Amino acid sequence: MASGPLDGVRVLEFTQIIAGPLSCQHLADLGAEVIKIEPPQGEPWRLAQQFIPLESKTFQGLNRGKRSLAIDLAHPQSREVIYELVKEIDVVVINYRPDVPTKLGIDYESLRAIKPELIYADNTAFGREGPWANRPGYDIVVQAASGLMAGLGKLDEHGSPKVGGAYADYTTGYSLALGVCAALFHRAQTGQGQMIETSLLINALHIQGASMSLPAADAMTRGTLLADLETREADGIDYAQFVRNHERTPQIYYRAFATEDGAIAVGALSASLRAKVRAAFGVEHNRDEPGYDLNDPAQQAIDASVSERVEAMVRERTSDYWEGHLETHGVPVIKVNFAEELSTHPQVTDNDYMVALDHELSGPQEMAAPPWKMSVTPPAPQGAAPPLGRDTDAILEAAGYSSKQVAELREAGAIL
Repeated sequence: MASGPLDGVRVLEFTQIIAGPLSCQHLADLGAEVIKIEPPQGEPWRLAQQFIPLESKTFQGLNRGKRSLAIDLAHPQSREVIYELVKEIDVVVINYRPDVPTKLGIDYESLRAIKPELIYADNTAFGREGPWANRPGYDIVVQAASGLMAGLGKLDEHGSPKVGGAYADYTTGYSLALGVCAALFHRAQTGQGQMIETSLLINALHIQGASMSLPAADAMTRGTLLADLETREADGIDYAQFVRNHERTPQIYYRAFATEDGAIAVGALSASLRAKVRAAFGVEHNRDEPGYDLNDPAQQAIDASVSERVEAMVRERTSDYWEGHLETHGVPVIKVNFAEELSTHPQVTDNDYMVALDHELSGPQEMAAPPWKMSVTPPAPQGAAPPLGRDTDAILEAAGYSSKQVAELREAGAIL
């Protein structure tokens, strides 16, 4: 039974893979009823790395608490079904290329003609305008286009850039859910529906922080990078070497270190904390002295020398030793963990950061809890992810279709 602040809100979800499903999972955790529209064969993330037929960890991890309606949107009889459902829907979330919703008749203009107060949240790869607007784009493509991949500076053994996690997808999932909540608040005040637009690209730009902030003081550094990009090909510098040429000089204050048996991460961003790092490691470094210039080659050599000394020192002892030693000196530090280690860690369990669910096909499972706690309207998962098409009949019958009509739609191939 829904208990969150969105109890009573009905969402129709036309999304797949990560960003859209995550946003709608958040809405479901907050109490909304989410009807996920899937093709009769299942959405791609359901089909990726199946551990039992039509079930995968990737799908189950992003679609809990939803209802599944398996329908072929390209079938001529499906449009009428969707239009009937929209009459009782508050929010539509969609993540197709800009041209696809119009072809299917599920674009904003078509649906708000049925429900003027509808909130329509639209996510694309690159935005609805511009030369890339109609290009398909997954997280890896947007990471490459946005500068995020280059900014991470990770190279494989062949010198090719490496992709990190699905950063653009996951941040967009939060962005979409936030936009929906803001639009619901506005509608509660005014009665007005509206269209919300976001994209993987704008969210990838946002999470790059300073790289997308261009104060006048940054003009020299930015200008040097752009000039180097223009001459890179003429100079015969390959991608990997270019990245190495622009790597920042290593320091000891905000980074991870390999230890004797693992790794630790240190984070010291103030002068007082950096002094504690130096004291803990027993080194001298002029980082906080007047005249320090990060871009001075002589200074870079000093920084590299100090970093190499500390790296060698840290490798000689265990992660437990360094975590305790640095913490005693007041340095923010933690061992580097794998996610799989954390489900039973006291920091996670004491905060109830895991939830136990029971999937009707694959059985018991644990997942990360909703990312908020609320004292009056606590969010909670509304069950595990649905099997494909589990709720098709119930959803259509609630919309006014008789059992005979549902059977006819199934026989015609419009629904699973």
